[in-house]
Amino acid sequence: MLRRLLAFLTFWLVAASAVGARAAGPCHTNADLWRDQGLSNAISYYSLEWAPFGAVEWGWETYLPLIQQEIHTRCGPGTPVFASQLAGFQQTHGLAPTGLFDSATFQVFKGVWQERRPFVMARLRQECPDPPPINQLGYLVVSEEHADRLTRLLRRDVLDAYRRMAAAARAEVPEIASDPELLQIFSGFRDPEADAARCAQQGNCDGLRRAVCSAHRTGTAVDLYVGRLPGLGVDSTVPASRQAMSRGATYRWLAANAGRFGFVPYVYEPWHWEYVRPWDPSFAP
Repeated sequence: MLRRLLAFLTFWLVAASAVGARAAGPCHTNADLWRDQGLSNAISYYSLEWAPFGAVEWGWETYLPLIQQEIHTRCGPGTPVFASQLAGFQQTHGLAPTGLFDSATFQVFKGVWQERRPFVMARLRQECPDPPPINQLGYLVVSEEHADRLTRLLRRDVLDAYRRMAAAARAEVPEIASDPELLQIFSGFRDPEADAARCAQQGNCDGLRRAVCSAHRTGTAVDLYVGRLPGLGVDSTVPASRQAMSRGATYRWLAANAGRFGFVPYVYEPWHWEYVRPWDPSFAP
């Protein structure tokens, strides 16, 4: 309880100083109208106790990059502009336009993101897509493979799109350019029979940690190395691990730019992206 109180007070002070100092700059437009909502969002950003995927999490920092991309702002969660843009999203999707982040709003975000994944839509129809013919698969080169890789194949068009995306990221982000490990693939196409055997052996195909019918069977899903916490795996799903990944420049770049190359995210796993459309430089959610 004391830890929770100290964290709350600390972030209250940080939020208040960041949001209430001056209504200046593009992220503080309409500050008088949305200032209070911005302050509330700045607090909940760190202190919200909720369980969006079953396990308890504190705050919603992990999901900020995708939310910012969805509501078309780079402004921080404690700013009036973020609150205003969030209210616009809420109104568009039939929610009360409060400008306040809450679990109900997140459920709508999650639904929007899931609807962009054809594989998810197929599963809702009780379909499990067939794997592609073997002649449609291409091999990764060694520099594209992560040391923890499970497979080294992708559908050829997906591999081409991945290569364009990785090249752009390295050209645009010095942190990615300086670390060859970032954006390497540790899982691509996975043979359904091998995946089923792995599920049976490890007993973790519960629909969250691993699916019985995986998107990886389509050859369109890639698991990309976006960093990790020391001592944890490249695909660790503990909240602290996913939060750390979302803070990195690699994930932030993907959240803002992967759509240009035809990839959409799985919000629960910062490393998991699925190819859904040809390259489009004008793409926006």
